[in-house]
Amino acid sequence: MTPTNGAAAPEAVAEAALAPEVESEVDAFQRQVDDLVSKTDVLERRVNEVVDFYDGKKHGSGGRKGGRHGAYGRGMPDLMRQLGVILREITDDNDAWPFREPVDVVGLHLHDYYKIITKPMDFSTIQNKMEGKDVTTYKNVREIYADVRLIFANAMKYNDDENIVHLLAKSLLEKFEEKWRQFLPKVESEEKRQKEEESKGVLATNTSREAAIAKLAKDTDDELNQINKQLEELRKMVVHRCRKMTTDEKRKLGAGLCHLSPDDLNKALEIVAQDNPSFQTKAEEVDLDMDAQSETTLWRLKFFVREALERQANVASGKMDENAKRKREICNALAKTASKRIKKQP
Repeated sequence: MTPTNGAAAPEAVAEAALAPEVESEVDAFQRQVDDLVSKTDVLERRVNEVVDFYDGKKHGSGGRKGGRHGAYGRGMPDLMRQLGVILREITDDNDAWPFREPVDVVGLHLHDYYKIITKPMDFSTIQNKMEGKDVTTYKNVREIYADVRLIFANAMKYNDDENIVHLLAKSLLEKFEEKWRQFLPKVESEEKRQKEEESKGVLATNTSREAAIAKLAKDTDDELNQINKQLEELRKMVVHRCRKMTTDEKRKLGAGLCHLSPDDLNKALEIVAQDNPSFQTKAEEVDLDMDAQSETTLWRLKFFVREALERQANVASGKMDENAKRKREICNALAKTASKRIKKQP
C-alpha cells in the first residue's frame, strides 16, 4: 500500500528507525506488513463486491450480472437442438444452395447489394451463432426463427419475382414456416414454464443473495477492525524499538523543513498534529520544537521530508532540461537564419 498525506510506509519506518542491535527483527516486521497488505487486497475485492451488489440493486438489476447465455432456461438449449434438426432439413434441400453461405457480392458484381440489403444473413452464419463461434449468440429459438426468415426475405427483396433465387426463397420459406408451426407449441410451453419458474425463484434467489452479501459485508467489517488492531500493535512495536534521533539529525530535519514547498510544508505540519492535536497547523507563524516531538513523529517527518525534497529536485531537473532544450532550439534557429543571410550576400 502507498502511504498518503505524507505518511511514511510502515516497513520503511521499521527498517530505518530500529536500533542496530535489533535489526534482525526487521524481517519479522516486514513479514507482518506483507501479510497485512495481502489481507487488505482481499478485503478490497470483497468491499467492491458488496458495493457492486447494492449499486445493481439500486438500479433495478438485483445485483446480478448476466452473461451472454443468461436468458437460457433449462429447456431452451434442448429446443435449440430440435430447431437445429429442422434447419438441417431445410439446408439439405436441393433448393437451398443459394442460402447456405454468405452472398458473394464481389464475385457476382452485386454493387448495389448492401444499399438494398442492410442486414445480410445466411445459414452458415446462423450455425456459427448457434455454436458460439460468432461474436454474438442466440438467447432463444425465436431469434433463430427471425434470422431464418431474414435469409429468405433478403433474397425475395433483392431479386425480382421471376428470378430463380426469389422463387427458391419463397418455396423454402413456406416449408420452414410449416415446420415452425408444428414446433411452436413446444416453444410456447417452455416459455410459459420459464416464466412460472422465474416468478417463484427470483424472489428467493434475490433474498438469498442479499443475505449472503450482508454476511460478507459484516465479515469484511470485522476483519478490517482486526487489521486496524494489528496495525496499531505493529506501530507500538516499532515505536518501542525506535532509536532516538540525534541532535545533528534533528538539525538537518529542521533545515529540510525550511526547503519544502508550501504544500509539502503543510503536509509535514499535519504529521506533527497527528500526535499533538493542540498543534496549530494553520497559524501564520509556527514554532516547531524538535526536542518536544515524539520519536515516531520525528522519524515520520524525516522520511516525508526526504521524499518531498527528492521529488522537488526531480521536478526542478526536468524544468532545467526543458529550458536547455528550448535554448538549443533557439540557437539552432538563429544559426540557420544567419547561414541563409550569408548565402544571399553577393
